[in-house]
Amino acid sequence: MSDGRREDGPAATGPGGSGGPEAPPPLPGGPRDQIGFDDLPPTLPRPVVPASAGGDAAGPPPPKAPDRPAGDDRPASREPGQMGLLDHLEELRKVLFQSVAAMAVAALLCWFKAGELLDLILRPLGAQGAYFMSPSGAFMARVKVAFAVGLFLVAPFVLFRIYGFVLPGLHRKERRVTTPVLVWTVLLFYTGSALAYLGFPYMLKVMIAMGTESMKPMIEVGSYLSTFLQFVLCCGLVFELPMVILALCAAGIVRPQWLLAKWRHVLVIVAVVAAAITPDANVINQLIMMVPVLALYVGSVVVALVVVGRKDRREAAARAAEGD
Repeated sequence: MSDGRREDGPAATGPGGSGGPEAPPPLPGGPRDQIGFDDLPPTLPRPVVPASAGGDAAGPPPPKAPDRPAGDDRPASREPGQMGLLDHLEELRKVLFQSVAAMAVAALLCWFKAGELLDLILRPLGAQGAYFMSPSGAFMARVKVAFAVGLFLVAPFVLFRIYGFVLPGLHRKERRVTTPVLVWTVLLFYTGSALAYLGFPYMLKVMIAMGTESMKPMIEVGSYLSTFLQFVLCCGLVFELPMVILALCAAGIVRPQWLLAKWRHVLVIVAVVAAAITPDANVINQLIMMVPVLALYVGSVVVALVVVGRKDRREAAARAAEGD
């Protein structure tokens, strides 16, 4: 069997030793002409593909597409603009890295202003000030303030980076709804936090006024910061109540009329929430917290009545148009 190579040798001549056509020159040596390849099996000749009717060589038949279940309208192959699983994981890694880096940078910058931030937070105490009971108390107070304020500042960036990661998977209609909802969620949270900062001094005066001549306040800075941050965070979350009510009503889970009819149950729930938010068991402070929460609830239900009413009218008009 020939191995596809030409042997070097004297040129072949025609009959009689002369006058015949000369043989073509030998081909250059290939990989099999190297040392150590003598024992390899010979190379099989490439099969000749017959030419098509048009004269062009017919290529191999295209691979058969795999069978797909009925009703599966997904594209057979990924389009250039689409991302695979590894691409999504890589993008998620970037989002997490950028979020953590932003929080670290914000906390580091706030560390250099931690003293001024502490003075601003401790201002409601006046000349009395706060005390630290351990050698590391002042250092830990600065660390707590730096991280809390840094996270408070970069929270919108983190939320919008997460939203940017989820955005490509949403339809156009879902984007029109999700974008304003996210903006209003951030605005309501910061509004509640700002009102909590403004209202904390009045609540603090009421709590300190509970003392007597023989019971003087000596406030530890760590306890004060925990109370302040808990109050601000809870008020920011409570101000998300309108978004929760609107989402429940828009999804059809509850009706605004049902929420108005259950006002007695709501009053009890709001009292429990106000007691959980208030740092102490003072009834006056709980009443002060109940008023804005009830106002938020009533306002949210009124807005839900308007939104759901418009939605019901549009659906009724659409059904009437289909009936015609």
